Amino acid sequence: MSTVAVAFEKAAAENRAALVGYLPAGFPDKQTAIRAALAMAEAGADVIEVGLPYSDPLMDGPVIADAVYRALKGGTKIADVFDLVSAIADAGTAAVVMTYWNPVDHYGVDAFARDLAGAGGAGLITPDLTPEEAQPWLDASDARDLDRVFLVAPSSPQTRVAAITGLCRGFVYAVSLMGITGARDAVSSSAAGVVARIREHTDLPAAVGLGVSTGAQAREVAGFADGVIVGSAFVRRLAQAGTPAEAVAAVRDLTADLAQGVRRG
Repeated sequence: MSTVAVAFEKAAAENRAALVGYLPAGFPDKQTAIRAALAMAEAGADVIEVGLPYSDPLMDGPVIADAVYRALKGGTKIADVFDLVSAIADAGTAAVVMTYWNPVDHYGVDAFARDLAGAGGAGLITPDLTPEEAQPWLDASDARDLDRVFLVAPSSPQTRVAAITGLCRGFVYAVSLMGITGARDAVSSSAAGVVARIREHTDLPAAVGLGVSTGAQAREVAGFADGVIVGSAFVRRLAQAGTPAEAVAAVRDLTADLAQGVRRG
């Protein structure tokens, strides 16, 4: 059983949703990213998504897009991604990498799986990898016993939901709305429906991402989902902080608020 599966099982046993937090590697710098991730883990995150900075972040809104641009300008490499994964895993928290497919393909699928597993990572979230093109990753993830998380959108027809969930391992990423990442004032009305459609095809946990930024919103999503994914709100806290110490403290405070929110009242 993967560390991700263990984290979701533990959350369910405690009658709460799992909290999944996202941070890009190398932002605002390598060491602050590591310190922020460890603070997130200490404050209650069950799983941490490590963002692999990429020059064409198709799904990401301006907050994350700017952060990954700055990480790339700062010289962040894939080795830095693995270093962050290793730090999280060594702290006893499940770590997955959130990445577009091109960097993995360029690195070498088998080599990436090998090095991710070697760093203690649990698997990959791949927003732009389709089931039809996923065979190299399916083979590599099977060989290294890594989780693979694909996305189900509100627009996904039932046949597509069945195909996507059939390939997932760890959890299924339920996209709450059609659009790019970013904090919203309210949770999308389509989120619960996406989770319900996922559950028609799999017993894997369904975690909702896009738009959640507060403990109150996390509590709402925890009422119908197995996991709550938060990204832009964390990255904004890092971006707005005046010093590395303030950045780490801001991430810790937000994590604590969200961790209380996923406890379902």
